[in-house]
Amino acid sequence: MTDFDLPHYQAQLKDKKPMPILKVALENFDNIAISFSGAEDVVLIDMALKIRRDIQVFSLDTGRLHPETYRFIEKVRTHYNIDIELLNPDPAELEPFVKQKGLFSFYEDGHQECCGIRKVSPLKRKLAQLDAWITGQRKDQSQDTRSDIPEVQLDTAFSSEDRPLIKFNPLLNWRSSQVWDYIEAWQVPYNELHQHGYISIGCEPCTRPVLPNQHERAGRWWWEGENKKECGLHAGNIIDKKK
Repeated sequence: MTDFDLPHYQAQLKDKKPMPILKVALENFDNIAISFSGAEDVVLIDMALKIRRDIQVFSLDTGRLHPETYRFIEKVRTHYNIDIELLNPDPAELEPFVKQKGLFSFYEDGHQECCGIRKVSPLKRKLAQLDAWITGQRKDQSQDTRSDIPEVQLDTAFSSEDRPLIKFNPLLNWRSSQVWDYIEAWQVPYNELHQHGYISIGCEPCTRPVLPNQHERAGRWWWEGENKKECGLHAGNIIDKKK
């Protein structure tokens, strides 16, 4: 890891467009990866490949994704001729959980425990190997948890005392319409579920289409309160919000 001057780059990148943020990320860090799951992340892959070819990409395979999402992952892999590392839950955590609580306990006691095993733990193992990562977070995805995050930050959820982790959010200042304008202009692959009313896409049991004029995150964990629309991957947003 380089001696990365975080305050300097936070000031330099404030309100900047995606490409300058990506350039800083990829020029300062070799051991960096793009977290890939949705439309925003493929836009980042498309942009990053214009800067350098040796990008590292990973995706969380929870075992509960839609069939369309698995086809989407493969489409991106072949379209860009890149490797995509699939991160799986640890069977030692997952099997006792499913045996005790079944496959749909989150409808009764919330999604956090299931997401913790299927998403957060695999992500934590991966991020422990990195110096920085790149996400597709946007401010307008959640006014409660994402409106105040910076373009580049110390990841307070996954850093350790001996290994700080830097997190870049190049699409932070874009709206959903800008993401889709880019996808159309550059013929970027996207999940076919978007053609059926899905906007924010997660695991199959926890995602449904949204109605016209509903917020894009309304289709995620719809049985829970509006203030619970994070699965733990960006837990730092909540931690920092409480400070």
